[in-house]
Formats: sequence, structure tokens, C-alpha cells
Amino acid sequence: MPHPLMFDDDPYLVRLRRLALVLPDAEEQIAHGRPGFRAGKYFAWYGGSTKGTAATRTRYDQALLVLPDETDRPALTEDPRFFTPAYLAPSGWIGLDLTAAGTVPPDAVDWQEIAELLDASYRRVAGVRRVARLDAGGGTRSG
Repeated sequence: MPHPLMFDDDPYLVRLRRLALVLPDAEEQIAHGRPGFRAGKYFAWYGGSTKGTAATRTRYDQALLVLPDETDRPALTEDPRFFTPAYLAPSGWIGLDLTAAGTVPPDAVDWQEIAELLDASYRRVAGVRRVARLDAGGGTRSG
């Protein structure tokens, strides 16, 4: 039995998809009910939650989950928009609530920041050849 879809094509996902899919060999794949972006391995997920029981977990349906550069991790964990995602956190992943608790509409998101997070996460998993292609193409850009 397939997992039920836990997302729709909201404006946050549309913008995120545009940024993620310009990376070399990036593709979108739905797994566990959520869209993920991969280039061989996953470098980003859309949507997530914190760990806990149904009563204690917090869902972030408009969130970006990435593998940040380790040098950026301390600053990111201090930012209240970021959270520790269930299941993926032990492997180094971090989540960013794109809506900032419902106060930020899609047009007010810093999409350059999102492009940079995607870029860093992509570089951690994509392999040398893909990263070289990314660098030859000028890197990522905001959408």
C-alpha cells in the first residue's frame, strides 16, 4: 500500500522545485508521501515534522529539509525558523519552516537563502562530477 500524499503543489513548493531542479541531474521523487529532490542521493525534502507522539510533534508542511554545510550548522540551529526533523536529524539533516510559523508569504521568503541551502546540501551528496558541472555552470541562483 503506497503512503498517502502529504503535500500539494502550493506556492512554496513551486518555487522550491524551480530552484532544486536546475541542479545537475536533479530529479523529484515522491517517497513516504513527500517530494524529495535527488541527484543519485537525496539532497532535499519538502515538508517534515519533529519527532514525538501525535500530541507533541509539530508538523511543518511547508518546510525545506537539507544537509547543511557543517560550518553553517551552528548559526542555523540558533535561528528559530529551523527545526530538528524527525528521522533525518541523526544523519545531519535540518529543517527550515518556509512560512516562519505562518507569518511569511511565499513572495517574502529569502529565495536566495533557499538556493544557497540547496546548493550546500547538493554538494554534500552529488559527487565530484556533478559538483564540477554545477561550478562550471555558475552555481545556483534564486527563483
